[in-house]
Amino acid sequence: MPAASEKQLDALGRYALKLVKPGQVLGLGTGRAASAFIKALGESGVKVRGVPTSNGSAELGRSVGIEVVELSDVARIDIDFDGADEVDSRLNLIKGYGGALVREKIVVASSRRFVVLVGEEKVVPRLGTRGSLPVEIVPFALPLVTRAVKSLGLKALLREKDGQTFRTDNGNFILDCKLKPIANAAKLDRDLLAIPGVVGTGIFIGMSDIVLIANADGTIKTLRPKS
Repeated sequence: MPAASEKQLDALGRYALKLVKPGQVLGLGTGRAASAFIKALGESGVKVRGVPTSNGSAELGRSVGIEVVELSDVARIDIDFDGADEVDSRLNLIKGYGGALVREKIVVASSRRFVVLVGEEKVVPRLGTRGSLPVEIVPFALPLVTRAVKSLGLKALLREKDGQTFRTDNGNFILDCKLKPIANAAKLDRDLLAIPGVVGTGIFIGMSDIVLIANADGTIKTLRPKS
């Protein structure tokens, strides 16, 4: 299934504005869908403050007139708006293809609600279907983590960009772990986090409050966790 078009994501970003109220503190996610929302928010003129999940989303937010603040400047975030790389039937996620997974998870955990914005191609029967799980690690720990990840049955590839080792906004490395659909994502998350040097994984379990899906036919579907 092809990736959602810019037109679809722009419509998704505008649709998500229905959940925004003036004066709120919002999490500003990273990636194509999150960027579409940030642009729509700026164009709307609604006055809010935004806590960015990356340097890129901070720069974009400022460029469209949003007041960008640090997490330490606010007591709580009202709603976090961000994308995802996979969404399963229970609304669990894999995130981090854009490299901001740790800051994204911190912002989600600091928010009252988490709204996920995706194209329909991101909806999968089981996490891991797209074959890759990002894991952020301390550079010093690369040899240890690579061996430990292999022992878990995953193949770890050090992420590169423009011929250089990719570094997150935290100064860390990312291992893109090749895998098959995950039988128990929560257990895999725990096993990876137990490895010294692992800062965070792209597995987000039980964190989504609403998932907005841009369909190819132009409609937008709303999903909430099953009670």
